[in-house]
Amino acid sequence: MLARVKGSGQPLNFVVTATTRSQREGESDGAPYYFVSRERFQEMVEGGELLEWAEVYGNLYGVPRRRVKEALERGHDVLVKVDVQGAATIKRALPQALLIFLAPPSTAALEERLRDRSTESAAELERRIATAHEEMKQQGMFDHVVVNDEVEMAAAEIESIIAAEKRQLRPRAVNL
Repeated sequence: MLARVKGSGQPLNFVVTATTRSQREGESDGAPYYFVSRERFQEMVEGGELLEWAEVYGNLYGVPRRRVKEALERGHDVLVKVDVQGAATIKRALPQALLIFLAPPSTAALEERLRDRSTESAAELERRIATAHEEMKQQGMFDHVVVNDEVEMAAAEIESIIAAEKRQLRPRAVNL
């Protein structure tokens, strides 16, 4: 879905998250993550290289600060995929950030999507489902909620939200 928004032709810069998670089949470094060792990730944290970071399901995830700053300096809007904790951290760092919560059509649909991926053990899957239920309760901290039921419609709604926000000319801060 985010790939559809990314390919919309708008001046968006999709910032790829760094993670210590192992690559899955079909993934490569830079798509969908930058895969780094725990040691390298810790260096990034200590060096202030991450705009936000968190440990999720035993792995570390973080948004590279430099990539966000460079995109904003070029006048591009930045699209970052983070969990609710990451969104809250980014909002504190960049109060003018636009937060869009991408919601499943229902909790049953969410559980089905997670089960269909078949990428976690039964215990990991149950933990992800429980976390997703808790995250869905945090929708109120976001500026907009988009239901991801049909990819094209959800992507079009996100594009519409971004266009409307740009018309309001939100000021940008690049002093990250």
